[in-house]
Amino acid sequence: MTDYARVERRQLADLLLQVGPDRPTVNEGWTTRDLAAHLVVRDRRPDAMIGVLIPPLAGHGEHVRRAKAAQPYPQVVQEVRTPPWWSPVSNPLVDALSNTVEFFIHHEDVRRATPGFTRRELEPGEQRALWSATKLTARLALRRAGLPVRIEAPGFGTLRVGAGEPVVTLTGEPGELALFVSGRQRVAQVEVTGAPAAVERLNTARIGL
Repeated sequence: MTDYARVERRQLADLLLQVGPDRPTVNEGWTTRDLAAHLVVRDRRPDAMIGVLIPPLAGHGEHVRRAKAAQPYPQVVQEVRTPPWWSPVSNPLVDALSNTVEFFIHHEDVRRATPGFTRRELEPGEQRALWSATKLTARLALRRAGLPVRIEAPGFGTLRVGAGEPVVTLTGEPGELALFVSGRQRVAQVEVTGAPAAVERLNTARIGL
């Protein structure tokens, strides 16, 4: 069985070295250096990542991330490539659950920041893993939009989010749907259908976890 979290991590690290530290990413305001530093801090500094859950502590996390970003770029990328065995999010027991979608999305954050990108053809096994994760995250991610939504991944399944009759339908491959519900609507190749006002609302909503 392929370990997709490790594959995506390795491919992302390779790409980060290839494009260098100053390439823009889909994450607004972040270069590849910023993204690499974020991933290292996520793996190695749980004290800094707690700010995601406790907003008053976010300043500490940003300080730690900026300090990491100031270190030599090849060193930071090497740390992305080789997480410590004790990492709370990347240890062998939780790596697949925590990182398959995380590293797929951040890999695409680098790839899709450049106009004219080509969508990758993912293995069916990776698509299944991404669909399983998307089903778990979509309910939380889409609640900000306040719309009942139907999500269709042909060949993988369907999901309804929100109460009432769906007013918007998202259709796409699991990887594209994962990008959409993470707040990357502008680069996700997803078909969004329904009432025009509802489609516009979902396409522009601040969604994601």
